[in-house]
Amino acid sequence: MCNKTDLAGSALRHSLNRNKIIVQQHAPVLPAADATGVSQEPSQTSNAAQAWAALTPLLAGQPRVRLSRDGGKTYPQKHERALTETLPTFPAAVRIFGKDGSCSAIFLDFDSSIAGIDWVEADVKSLQTWLHSCGARWIEDRSPNGGRHVYIPLEKRIAFSEARDVVEALGTRYRTLDKTPHQNMLHGCMRTPGSPHKRGGYQELAMSLSTAYDIARRPNKEQVWATIRADLKDELAGVRRLRLAQPLSADNEAYELPQMAGRMSRPMQQMALSGLYDANRYASDSEARQAVLTAAAAAGIQLIDVERRVLQGVWPGLASFYARYPSSHRLPALKRDWKNAITYLRKNQTNSEGNNNVRKSPTSQPNTQPPLGTASNLDAASEHRYLRTWENALRLRESTYASSRTGLARRMVLRALGAAAHMSASRFVEFGDRSIAVATGLDHTTVGSHLRALRSEKDPLVTLVERGRGTKGDLYMLTIPEGLRPGAEALSWRKGKMHALRPVFRELGLPAAFVYEALERTPGLTTTELVGQTKLSRTAVSESLETLAAWNMVSRNGGRSWTVIASTSLHELAEYFGVLESVVGQLQRYRIERVIWREWLSKNVNTIAELLSPTEDYPWEAYEGPPDEWTLADMAFTRAM
Repeated sequence: MCNKTDLAGSALRHSLNRNKIIVQQHAPVLPAADATGVSQEPSQTSNAAQAWAALTPLLAGQPRVRLSRDGGKTYPQKHERALTETLPTFPAAVRIFGKDGSCSAIFLDFDSSIAGIDWVEADVKSLQTWLHSCGARWIEDRSPNGGRHVYIPLEKRIAFSEARDVVEALGTRYRTLDKTPHQNMLHGCMRTPGSPHKRGGYQELAMSLSTAYDIARRPNKEQVWATIRADLKDELAGVRRLRLAQPLSADNEAYELPQMAGRMSRPMQQMALSGLYDANRYASDSEARQAVLTAAAAAGIQLIDVERRVLQGVWPGLASFYARYPSSHRLPALKRDWKNAITYLRKNQTNSEGNNNVRKSPTSQPNTQPPLGTASNLDAASEHRYLRTWENALRLRESTYASSRTGLARRMVLRALGAAAHMSASRFVEFGDRSIAVATGLDHTTVGSHLRALRSEKDPLVTLVERGRGTKGDLYMLTIPEGLRPGAEALSWRKGKMHALRPVFRELGLPAAFVYEALERTPGLTTTELVGQTKLSRTAVSESLETLAAWNMVSRNGGRSWTVIASTSLHELAEYFGVLESVVGQLQRYRIERVIWREWLSKNVNTIAELLSPTEDYPWEAYEGPPDEWTLADMAFTRAM
């Protein structure tokens, strides 16, 4: 007969072979130092690597992990990677919820920074006693800073709302319990046993690895989960009453925009993303999901697009509303709800046909005509040649900008102006700071400072022709400096469009935007060639490629070269990251400022054409110039996907 140690070793080896996940490697198996640079004992690192490989794939809600490159302060979505059994060198947190909005374990984080280590120990001991009385089994680990993590594996995956309610109910019992990991479906994540810690060391198991592995392989049955919920019935009732008293969507309605073809209102998108809804408006998950599907149908989205968003994890909130169904019944149930939504819309279509008070798009259309008296006499072909030559001049000038945040921002401002010029077929661009701010992901005051610096250079690429007057923005002309003209004319034109900052790169960063555009225009570039094309450091290019590859945006083309994966939708990724909401919020804020500006003009200026002076009583320090007509913002938001 074999003893328990042999069985545990055999089970662990079985786990390491069974849970293989084929992805790119991020780090050596046994690093000599952790993310803080502090050397670790070989045995400590080996134990951490074994715990990570054996337990993390079984506890994670989906095979995704987020790395913290700032020493454990943040775990941004752009640093999310596929989960491997290789121990990361950075602090790493796994995703709690899967693409279907459900989780396979409850993650309880007891934070020592709330009330101290002693209170954490008291809370954990009380929790242990309670879990034992419910017949539950759990896994436990310790953080180097005194915090504790408790994991309750479950045999049957549970929906986001159900898990959130239980954790919030436990939060009323235990002061040091951090409830936030279970309150956000998209960003809920936590470090698991073996993960490096920001203060050095690792998350260390508070039990033997063989015991923890046995609990993970034989999770708690449904009866145990029912017992837990029954014992928490009073706390769960209190959580629901609190949710009724505090509507979750109250702060979203201020940013709600009119629905238009292809775009849902912001509250409906948030419900589809997060699974959170106003309990005063929707009595159950069924009503909430029906509202989301009706809004999607009204916005012109097709059923196949909704199904793809649910299956690919773009709308995990909507997927979580169907988590109570068996997996084979979820799509049929969605189709039934979709038919109900279509029936409802058709029934109400007759009542709305006679209503002419239709809400139109709140943004103005791009002005594709060149300004009067400037480029109106130039034919389109010559203007196209000029803009392509200016683009070559920009390529030559970009090498002079440092790879700092300021240098990258100025390069993006110039690209935004170039993209606007291509769209209007004119070297003259009449847009204000706020339009360029939306197109570049920067603040409008930052855009203003960059424009002042760019036009004050020795041989500027942009020239201020006329300052903004009234509701019109500043008029700029794209200029080819004489010193750059011979080189720009000698270079061949590059294929493809010049882009402003597409929304997805607000999350992934400016370096990733430059690398992606370079691969779009010239597929099959190596890392070294990308360094030369983008004028970025090799480290920035390598990190950008790693980020893009993690989100299936680029891939290696055979050997060392890279290519863009055309099937990956930038628009859907931006929607998944929640970036579109921030763009809409920025647009809405600027529209409000524009209304305020026009009201001030109507009261204080006789004619719009009069040039206003900083000596006027309008608060120029708050706005730094008149808000513009948002044409570049519209183009960046609707066309640069």
